[in-house]
Parts: sequence; structure tokens; C-alpha cells
Amino acid sequence: MSHRTTRLRPPSYLRAETRRWWSSIYNAFELESHHVKLLTAAAQALDRAEQAREAIRKRGMTYQDRFGQPRARPEVAIERDSRLAFARLVRELGLDSENPPDTRPPRLGGAAS
Repeated sequence: MSHRTTRLRPPSYLRAETRRWWSSIYNAFELESHHVKLLTAAAQALDRAEQAREAIRKRGMTYQDRFGQPRARPEVAIERDSRLAFARLVRELGLDSENPPDTRPPRLGGAAS
């Protein structure tokens, strides 16, 4: 069992909603330093997916290339890849499971799920 000597704050460059999510996970689980890095990477992926989604909403999902053919905007791939990265990182942390595997970080205070 690891005891924290300092409380970390979410990275300031994250969106406010993502910082709240990061903090809720950080405060609910006993995370080792490598878990915090995974949590931060997941938050970054979530923000990147949201940025791409906003760009798609503004510009649409496709554009016409120089030959007049429809093409997917790069943001479509960015959103997809970022959502996949987020899902994989959350799975790696074991945060999406009601019955966590043995590798999941223990909840703070010894509370059972």
C-alpha cells in the first residue's frame, strides 16, 4: 500500500471538465506514479477527442478535394484515435470495471467497490 505525501493537481492545460474528472479519479484511487501518468495521458486523449469533435461540428466531417471528391477531414481520425486511446488507458487503469481485476489500484481508505 502506498501513502501519498503530496497531493497532485491536474495539469492546468486540461479543460476544466477534464481537470474535474482527473481529480475525481486521483482522489478516489490510490495511484502509483505510473498510474498518474496513465491517468494524465487518458485526460489528454479525452481533451484531444473533444477538440476534434468541436472542429468537426464547425467544419463538417468531410471536404471536397481538388478533384471534387469527398474526403474525411483529418479531425475524424484524430477523434477516433483519441477516443480509442482514452478507452484503452481507462481499461489499463481498471477504472471501467465494477468488479476490478487484481491489478486495479486500490481505493483510498480501503473502501470496497
